[in-house]
Amino acid sequence: MNLISFKIVAYITILLWLTGCFFLLFNHKIKNGNQIGKIITFSGILFIIAFVVFLWINLERPPLRTIGETRLWYSVLLPLIGFFIFTKWNYKWLLYYSISIAIIFLIINLANPQNFDKNLMPALQSIWFVPHVIAYMIAYALLGVCMAIAIWGLYLHKFKSFKYELLNKADNLVLMGFSFLTIGLLLGALWAKIAWGHYWSWDPKETWALLTWLNFIFYLHFRFYHKQKIVIPLWTLIVGFILLMFCWIGINYLPVSKNSIHTYSFILIFTYLNSIKTKEKP
Repeated sequence: MNLISFKIVAYITILLWLTGCFFLLFNHKIKNGNQIGKIITFSGILFIIAFVVFLWINLERPPLRTIGETRLWYSVLLPLIGFFIFTKWNYKWLLYYSISIAIIFLIINLANPQNFDKNLMPALQSIWFVPHVIAYMIAYALLGVCMAIAIWGLYLHKFKSFKYELLNKADNLVLMGFSFLTIGLLLGALWAKIAWGHYWSWDPKETWALLTWLNFIFYLHFRFYHKQKIVIPLWTLIVGFILLMFCWIGINYLPVSKNSIHTYSFILIFTYLNSIKTKEKP
């Protein structure tokens, strides 16, 4: 697998998504525009899914090692969830949001080429690695959609009439997202026990993951006891998404992250440089 292959896949996927959204947007002017748009948009989702599957087979390892590879998964899961919600509740704007974020992530990966290789450090060869990361990616996608609902809800509350059914649908998505978030957290603890000998180490990434989890616990409890409140739960969803993004991506840019057991890129680079020095010794 090389960079050229990913470029081709990314460009075709983006083209399919933009074309599908065009038909959906102007379905009133195009005969069967809604159905054509759905088919083309879903074809783009299937196309990028096929690439991830092929990449997994080609690399002989799960493509979940780097931030870029997880961005690729997010570009698969977010449109898939957005498409499902669109077909179920007819929230076309939510599909546009999901597609837009996915395209942005694909463009970021195009601007920062990934070195798709087969190297996988020992800590990542655990049986808990794949379910742990995938559970988190599904949670991130679901809760990312909730953030879009929160922004839309705040807009309706401020300038139009707010419908409580919107918040009820957000509750369902949060319950699913929080479930996967909890599963990911528990699987991560089991993985840490095998890889490093302890379930929890208060590593920066673990700490922010816990803060994210607690935020959505607060949301669920608040919604249970204050069903008529609107603004606080909506802002809680937005704060939760910010925490989530920081836990996933932002934490890697903090100086303390270099000492984190979750910063695999630094470990791989160090291992590679060390191997070169070893080979150069007489």
